[in-house]
Amino acid sequence: MSQQTVVLLTLILYKVALLGIGFWAARRMRGEDDFFVGGRGVGGLVSGLSYAASTSSAWVLLGFSGFVYTAGLSALWMVPGILGGYVVMWVVIAPRLSGEARAKSHVTLTDYLTDGLGVPGAKAVAALSTALTLFCFVFYIAAQFDAAAKAFTDQFALGQTEALLLGAGVILIYSLMGGYWAVSVTDTLQGFVMAAVAIGLPLAALIAAGGPAGVSAALAAAPSDYGTAAGGRGAMAFTGFVLGVLAIGLGPFGQPHLHARLMSLKDEPARRRGFVLAMGWAVIVYAGMATLALAGRALTGGALADGEVLFYRLAADVLPPILAGIVIAAILSAVMSTVDSILLSAAASVAHDLGFTKGHPARALLISRSVMAAIAVLSVALALSLPDSIFNRVLFAWSALGAAFGPLVLARVAGRRPGTATTLLAIALGFGVTVLFYVLGTTASDDLLSRAARLDGDSFERLVPWVVPLALLFASPRRSV
Repeated sequence: MSQQTVVLLTLILYKVALLGIGFWAARRMRGEDDFFVGGRGVGGLVSGLSYAASTSSAWVLLGFSGFVYTAGLSALWMVPGILGGYVVMWVVIAPRLSGEARAKSHVTLTDYLTDGLGVPGAKAVAALSTALTLFCFVFYIAAQFDAAAKAFTDQFALGQTEALLLGAGVILIYSLMGGYWAVSVTDTLQGFVMAAVAIGLPLAALIAAGGPAGVSAALAAAPSDYGTAAGGRGAMAFTGFVLGVLAIGLGPFGQPHLHARLMSLKDEPARRRGFVLAMGWAVIVYAGMATLALAGRALTGGALADGEVLFYRLAADVLPPILAGIVIAAILSAVMSTVDSILLSAAASVAHDLGFTKGHPARALLISRSVMAAIAVLSVALALSLPDSIFNRVLFAWSALGAAFGPLVLARVAGRRPGTATTLLAIALGFGVTVLFYVLGTTASDDLLSRAARLDGDSFERLVPWVVPLALLFASPRRSV
């Protein structure tokens, strides 16, 4: 049996499983709460693993391993920031957020951020939040669809349009049928698969590279900067780089689809169990991908120009054809299924936060599903029509949403209740400053701000947008929430 046949059969079985989960979850749908947050009755296993998979997904398998392969040991400074983000989300933010979600029937992050504001103020904040969320998520979903379609096209004799429509169609069907339950259970399945791959493939690569001794020899033979914590950077450049990569851990604080995982928790024991599982998953996967990158360096001698192809290259080289096919198929599916929770969160922003479902409880599910379908169609249309250069510029979405909503989340958890004007200004500043430094970083200008935006690690793009709104929020009069 050829590897292509194995990949195809695995993909078919995976897609059938996703549709089966969708049919199962459809029976649990009773209303808007079930559709968007699982009725706030989700346990620790599903919440923890689906959170972890939604946070990282295929990016950690392809992007992180490629970054370590290319940059060397200095790339590992990213890991403390990411793991620190997990701790803050689950230990600091989750108890307050999930407790208020259960007590006040919050459905979205915007519900939490606007709690206590008057109706006009809440509507204004919801409108701005929805606009920013929709802008970032639609382009992000389109970019994921496009990237996944290209990956499918590389594996099979299938046109990119057909691959995109097929993958997007399956995701839309199970998400429409089962809502939050379908999305979270499929992400849990994805989390199990990713953890298994992150153990098996690095182990096989390490053995093929001659074990730890072989990897150590490869590091010794690599350029001197590759095996150092500073990566050959001077003190100032190293400080900026470390701050920038550590700041990646700030991103989750403002992601609506990740907060939905915390708001869906059924009780405090579920939160504690979810935290342990999510942290355990992260440690396994990031350690596995770092091992894969270093073993890959030993096996290839650093010959790969694009580190992000390392995962596929090693899967084909060190695994038997059948196992390699299963691994490749699992990752191709993971790339596609990344978008399900983002699609659901985008639909919640429009249908719930803008009030389309309010006053129509009997039609809430129909309205929510219609909005989700419309967003998916728009994303597919963008993926089919916009040039690649557009997609290459949507990577700031994670940082932009994090800076727009993250400072507000931290302020409210700390007991602050900013008024409408302060809330709107904090959101606009966080998002706007991120966009400013992102755009400056793409220019060839030689002014001070542009040079700062191009610093290694993107520290200005990831940190400065937090400083301004946090200063504003904590300088405002303290009021108990």
